[in-house]
Amino acid sequence: MALSRVCWARLAVWGSAVTPGHFFTRRLQLGRSGLAWGAPRSSKLHLSPKADVKNLMSYVVTKTKAINGKYHRFLGRHFPRFYVLYTIFMKGLQMLWADAKKARRIKTNMWKHNIKFHQLPYREMEHLRQFRQDVTKCLFLGIISIPPFANYLVFLLMYLFPRQLLIRHFWTPKQQTDFLDIYHAFRKQSHPEIISYLEKVIPLISDAGLRWHLTDLCTKIQRGTHPAIHDILALRECFSNHPLGVNQLQALHVKALSRAMLLTSYLPPPLLRHRLKTRTTVIHQLDKALAKLGIGQLTAQEVKSACYLRGLNSTHIGEDRCRTWLGEWLQISCSLKETELSLLLHNVVLLSTNYLGTRR
Repeated sequence: MALSRVCWARLAVWGSAVTPGHFFTRRLQLGRSGLAWGAPRSSKLHLSPKADVKNLMSYVVTKTKAINGKYHRFLGRHFPRFYVLYTIFMKGLQMLWADAKKARRIKTNMWKHNIKFHQLPYREMEHLRQFRQDVTKCLFLGIISIPPFANYLVFLLMYLFPRQLLIRHFWTPKQQTDFLDIYHAFRKQSHPEIISYLEKVIPLISDAGLRWHLTDLCTKIQRGTHPAIHDILALRECFSNHPLGVNQLQALHVKALSRAMLLTSYLPPPLLRHRLKTRTTVIHQLDKALAKLGIGQLTAQEVKSACYLRGLNSTHIGEDRCRTWLGEWLQISCSLKETELSLLLHNVVLLSTNYLGTRR
């Protein structure tokens, strides 16, 4: 009896300490945990969270590539002309993105090491120059696409006016050749006008020797003769001050030079002079960097691009002739001082008008 009383007393104490709710919860927990006592799970269910995420990402990438491949085959089979445009557009975006990353890397290196633009190697200088020009051209598209639903109009304009609105990354190979010919035809139209302005200022030159040299140079160009390097360098003093310095040129003369440099000529003359001086200074800096690198280090495409920038239509000229012409340009450019850059600006016309192999 004493033993039974002790057992009942302990049971009462335990019952008062543990509530029925708690006892029921423990029963549920034990019941649920009993599931783990069954057969062992497969090893695939015991991967770490990182492995699960990695496998999921790999699966998504694989499925995306498969769907993208099917989409490309569908477009190529049912819409071949649209597929060509779509492919060029996607490749153009990839190239533009790669150019942006490279330009950012160059800029970061410049800020980190306190390097100026003219201190960069030739290829980095040329990349920044071309990227700035491409971004400036794309800026107009960005502005007109701001209003709601204007992106549909932008796509239509891009399709109708690819030369005016798109950069070279989005041109087909045939368009690249045709558009470069069109641009060169625009700047070639201003060549006779620039030569006539040079003839008009001959009486304003005080030195008789310089007057004779400039008259002889204009006569040779008008007769279709390609001038020699010494014929151009003999006029260095003439282009360093009045009347052929950049700041002393007449407004119409400045507008004609702007067209020869593929710059808009509808701006006020002071702004046109500033743009011409900036463009000529950049080309002069590129020439110095290229002289250090050496023309022989350039690829065929780099040589043709360098010649086209300096006024020669290199799309229809052989690589060897382009290298020869570029060598003549560098001899003249590297001999000039900053005060004589007006001669380098006119050299776009003087050296390229009658070069052998150019398309008339």
